Amino acid sequence: MMTHTRPAWYKPDVGLGFRMVLTMFLLGAVYLIFGIFMFRIGYGLFFIPIAVILACVQLFFADKIALASMGAREVSEAEAPELHDMVGRLAAQANLPKPKIAIVNSSVPNAFATGRDKNHAVVAVTSGILNQLSEPELEAVLAHELTHVINRDMLVMTIAMFFSMVLSLMLNNLMWMGMFGGMGGGYGRRRNDEGEAILLIMVATGIAYFISFLLVRMLSRYRELAADRGSALITGAPQNLASALQRISGAMTRIPQQDFRRAQAVNALFIVPALRGDSLASLFSTHPSTEERIERLMAMQRQMESQGHSH
Repeated sequence: MMTHTRPAWYKPDVGLGFRMVLTMFLLGAVYLIFGIFMFRIGYGLFFIPIAVILACVQLFFADKIALASMGAREVSEAEAPELHDMVGRLAAQANLPKPKIAIVNSSVPNAFATGRDKNHAVVAVTSGILNQLSEPELEAVLAHELTHVINRDMLVMTIAMFFSMVLSLMLNNLMWMGMFGGMGGGYGRRRNDEGEAILLIMVATGIAYFISFLLVRMLSRYRELAADRGSALITGAPQNLASALQRISGAMTRIPQQDFRRAQAVNALFIVPALRGDSLASLFSTHPSTEERIERLMAMQRQMESQGHSH
């Protein structure tokens, strides 16, 4: 976590921290209950190794996959000196090693951070965001992305999604088994019992997957709010991020369809998802609404100003 001196106006968001811990606890409870259920039935353990492999692939290669899917290109200090200077200065303020920097040739104004830990982090920005944001706004966006690195969000989300992957694998496999004759064939009553068992497991798996899906989405939204707060802490100017979010969100309606479609592949990583407005139901969204984020940031700005005036 950040160890530099926090400004006098900063107060931790206890409610946000509590909700993140509660969400992780509920996820763990869902998986524990489901695990006990599956253990009693005696089915599903061989899916764990497959899920472990998938989780490792996601943790160690997700950054490369995300960068490749967007066509991101790592840039040197000679190629983008101002961007390197800005990221380097913000990283020093946040007590972070300076991450690698990549640029995506896309008109979608956006940014994202990826990498399994602070020593393997990459911050990527689009050419669209470089062209459309002012320097203070861009600085606030980069501080938001660095906070994702500080908070180990890649690791947190990989752990959170680990059992979701197991459940998804099981659900798909059970559907195939139901279509092609159960777990081991058989006739008459035995076959009916197997069919009932598969149906019961499918229902339990489906319920567990749906609940975990919602909880992971909630956790994703909370980590965005936490990164917004981190940006305000690093820069000391919450209104700059609020202005950037408003500008990015407003620009989405003017993006060419080709750029828009390609950007949607990494929506969960973006600071603002590539959606036409906040059209996605908030329950299923990976991000809080732009309005909520701006409202929180402006409340922090007022808190900062009132604290400043009182000294």
